[in-house]
Amino acid sequence: MRVLKKATLVPLTAALLTSATAFGAWANDDLQKLASDPKNWAMPTGDYANTRYSKLNQINKDNVKNLQVKWTFSTGVLRGHEGGPLVIGDVMYVHTPFPNIVYALDLNNDGKILWKYEPKQDPNVIPIMCCDTVNRGVAYGDGKIILNQADTTVVALDAKTGKVAWSVKNGEQTDGGKGESGTHAPIVVKDKVIVGISGGEFGVRGWVAAYNLKDGSLAWKGYSMGPDADTLLDPEKTTQLGKPVGKDSGIGTWEGEQWKTGGGATWGWYAYDPKSNLVFYGSGNPSTWNPVQRPGDNRWSMTIFARDADTGVAKWVYQMTPHDEWDYDGVNEMILVDGMDVNGAKHDVLVHFDRNGFAYTMDRNSGELLVAKKYDPKVNWATEVVMDKNSDQYGRPQVVAKYSTQQNGEDVNTTGVCPAALGTKDQQPASYSPKTGLFYVPTNHVCMDYEPYKVSYTAGQPYVGATVAMYPAPESHGGMGNFIAWDAAKGEIVWSKPELFSVWSGALATDGDIVFYGTLEGYIKAVDDKGNELYKFKTPSGIIGNVNTYEHGGKQYIAVLSGVGGWAGIGLAGGLLAPENAAAWHGAVDQGREQGDEAASVGTAGLGAVGGYAGLAEYTTLGGQLTVFGLPD
Repeated sequence: MRVLKKATLVPLTAALLTSATAFGAWANDDLQKLASDPKNWAMPTGDYANTRYSKLNQINKDNVKNLQVKWTFSTGVLRGHEGGPLVIGDVMYVHTPFPNIVYALDLNNDGKILWKYEPKQDPNVIPIMCCDTVNRGVAYGDGKIILNQADTTVVALDAKTGKVAWSVKNGEQTDGGKGESGTHAPIVVKDKVIVGISGGEFGVRGWVAAYNLKDGSLAWKGYSMGPDADTLLDPEKTTQLGKPVGKDSGIGTWEGEQWKTGGGATWGWYAYDPKSNLVFYGSGNPSTWNPVQRPGDNRWSMTIFARDADTGVAKWVYQMTPHDEWDYDGVNEMILVDGMDVNGAKHDVLVHFDRNGFAYTMDRNSGELLVAKKYDPKVNWATEVVMDKNSDQYGRPQVVAKYSTQQNGEDVNTTGVCPAALGTKDQQPASYSPKTGLFYVPTNHVCMDYEPYKVSYTAGQPYVGATVAMYPAPESHGGMGNFIAWDAAKGEIVWSKPELFSVWSGALATDGDIVFYGTLEGYIKAVDDKGNELYKFKTPSGIIGNVNTYEHGGKQYIAVLSGVGGWAGIGLAGGLLAPENAAAWHGAVDQGREQGDEAASVGTAGLGAVGGYAGLAEYTTLGGQLTVFGLPD
């Protein structure tokens, strides 16, 4: 009945559906209109530019100290809760880690559950999710909620009823048999749903796929490496730093057919520029973590892609970490800002805080590199990124031999590398305030020891090849994180606020002259534009979710998911602090390599994070809760 009634009310929409192009424009206009209204939080990152900025200012720097908990909601799941809820009109959509439950909550009726969707997935996908069973959120478009499930199934749900409108298998197998998984939030662009893939630690060759929003049919698919027909790179028109990439550039820097298991997964955040019709995202580490086994630059892993939203063809690419030796995935968000003054000229820019510890400011239309500077002074694996356009090293980081796991070789423990594999920042997204012109960045302040060793590839089995141990950056403030303000035009830290643990929560900046973020111990914090702490409240579990805001009934609210986990919290989320569980993890991952005594086994479990973040167990425990804050009535 509801479907028939809806159909009779929208004859114009039915007419528009006769043209795919018209439908694309209509769907995109509808979503942009919703996202431009600050009462909603209609996209996972707030807007296409990934600014995570809200124009709401009812909660401001003068009254934020009065915030109080208004209501809470238990998700019923105890693993890491990344991402955050969507709010569209009077409905909030909340997601969970595996099994990827989606709830629709009625904001007019005390958060009453309007519908609940719980997919049935093969549990074999759980052990192939390298860094917890996280999910970073759902997307909205054309009256549908889009869910990217752990088993790589992409599902479109009717936003009003929760009924499945369509479902498509993004990966080759949904039982974990190829090591493919889905962890990131999709993005709806025009008439398409764009999603990537996780699985670089299993030798999955990464890709991005666009599915038609109307019915889930495949529109295009672009791989991170392989021949031009697979990567959708034009050898003459696709450029890197102004020069054509050449024929089959995704093969030539690999040995033999290693590109077929080359990694370059695409599990980060996506941005879209309607003016240029370009989608921006980054690819992850090459497989394996042992660089000695894969000579060459390993293109196009560790790369920023600018792809045409309609065709998938790349306009430009830029590889940030050629021949990665440290697992510095390039998947972190791209933040788009118009008209930034850089070196005396105005540019529409893309700003990217990479895992490798360098923050990049680029002209997003041409791919020109404008700024590349360290955003943590402790970064030591490279001295600089060469900015001289006449140099044959232009755009390349200058690797320090002492910290090169390639030069030091297999079975040699390279010590004191900063940052650690989880980067100066992982996927936890930064925010940008147009009022201050600054970026607010949650960071990790962590270093590592890294010992590569030889491994062999078997489909669906771990393909890592390195033992990693992590610890706080030496000779520093003693903690493992900083929350910083960054000037992207100058490449400078404006201020830095130290934290005990990594700041693994996405930031939120608002017109109220405040910035919110969460901590691994479980605090939600508010600071002013100078970094002064104005408010904090400890939620039931560590926060790795992203702080969002919305307005309902004339009042502004702040919402955040708490639930410790993710890579930093995998010791707690996966139970790997227990020696027997850590030993089992190594048994599954290390292909028979000995990992030393019990302490060493625990310390290097979880790809090195368990030992580094063992102290978290003294501050928080597992949970899964949405907490909503507001001002006193």
